[in-house]
Amino acid sequence: MDMQVWRSRLDTGQWFSHLPVLLQNSLLAAARVRRLPSRQLLFERGDPPCGLYAVLEGSVRIGAVSEQGKEALLSLVEAPHWFGEICLFDGQPRTHDAYAFGQCTLLHIPQITLLALLDEHPVYWRQLALLMSHKLRLTFISLEQLSLMPASARLAHRLLMIAEGYGEVAAPRRVLQLPQEQLASMLSLSRQTTNQLLKDLQGQGILNLKYGEIEILDAERLRALAVI
Repeated sequence: MDMQVWRSRLDTGQWFSHLPVLLQNSLLAAARVRRLPSRQLLFERGDPPCGLYAVLEGSVRIGAVSEQGKEALLSLVEAPHWFGEICLFDGQPRTHDAYAFGQCTLLHIPQITLLALLDEHPVYWRQLALLMSHKLRLTFISLEQLSLMPASARLAHRLLMIAEGYGEVAAPRRVLQLPQEQLASMLSLSRQTTNQLLKDLQGQGILNLKYGEIEILDAERLRALAVI
């Protein structure tokens, strides 16, 4: 696929589609397409900054592994999301691991290239700040839910957020390519608890479960459960 096809895909996302056209053009001119096989590491905690990425196809797991080998999945980044911007601001090493979940195609803008662009056009820093602040807002919401909401409401809210692309896409999806194990990790719940909650929702006709998939049958009822 050529860059025009990728541009059309990125235009379905709120952040990229609202950028000044000159910045869009500059990002695409500097970008290179990278393809990763399933489970291929993109970067890991402690790596030096390597730039900004956009998911074009597939998804990227963002997480960490403790010294005891316990894994925490923070996010599953899908098209047309951008990620990796934190290191642009502080120049510090990567805070988490990122690797392909299934076959993955990315757009990569190297750190040094992007910093040169921002030095030339300092006004564009605001656009990168908006990208980061949106994720910070979502993080605060997730922390609040972890403290205050029951597991069933957290699960319902997270499914809706994933379906709506965390506010990045206009048209929500009905079918989520999301193994229950991954969902459990994102919610800090056990696999057994997550499975039981999902089966309860399936019994109510709100969801339909398949291997590696969760289909939302009744978004409004799911939304009602998410605010309890």
